[in-house]
Amino acid sequence: MTPQEIEARLLYRDGLMLVLDKPAGLPVHAGPGGGDNLERYFQFLRFGLPRPPALAHRLDRDTSGCLVLGRHPKALRKLGKLFQEGRVEKIYWAVVRGRPAEAAGRIERPLKKLSTKTGGWRMVIADDGQHAVTDYRLLGSGDDVSWIECRPRTGRTHQIRVHLASLGCPILGDTQYGDADRARGAKLHLHSRSVSLPLYPSRAAITVTAGPPAHMQAALAACGYSRLQHEADQQADRADGGDAARP
Repeated sequence: MTPQEIEARLLYRDGLMLVLDKPAGLPVHAGPGGGDNLERYFQFLRFGLPRPPALAHRLDRDTSGCLVLGRHPKALRKLGKLFQEGRVEKIYWAVVRGRPAEAAGRIERPLKKLSTKTGGWRMVIADDGQHAVTDYRLLGSGDDVSWIECRPRTGRTHQIRVHLASLGCPILGDTQYGDADRARGAKLHLHSRSVSLPLYPSRAAITVTAGPPAHMQAALAACGYSRLQHEADQQADRADGGDAARP
């Protein structure tokens, strides 16, 4: 990724934080085997500061959308406290197989990491797992697919993926949690749609929105997401980028 390409993904910038539109398929940091990752490009986002920004939270490799970075250690401590206290409102969009029995609801099922026989791992619902809560509502539906908004109230690994699968509605492209037969080769249809952070006590919460990525467009359109909505998303992203241009 060039400096111009990473900067083009900047949705918001101020003195404390940056918000990036993370591409699907790129991990946020290097794994044990190394390889390309988003952190290696943070050096291009210093904007005059002596060190690059750092991750305030994480998104899975295959999840796209809003990713928050702190610009310096003091900012990271402040952002970390907001995330830890559950004061960051996060909205995700998912396109799933099928349709949930209820159009809206709360999924409150504990999650636990389970090792597999192949040496990997997956998250499972277990009574002795960690408390996990996701609120959801149906935004639209089509032929055997649904467009769902999720608001996670806790931040467990793979939480939204496992919770939606537990409704009988695995996310499109999620071969690990139930879409293996019909989505082989498809990208994960999970997008971090927006984040809202009460970063400054004397100001309203900062809300940043990311339009859905290209690989989700067809499935969203099948659920009622229109071209007009997509154009409005692009305009909103450009407006955020304009704000971000200010130091």
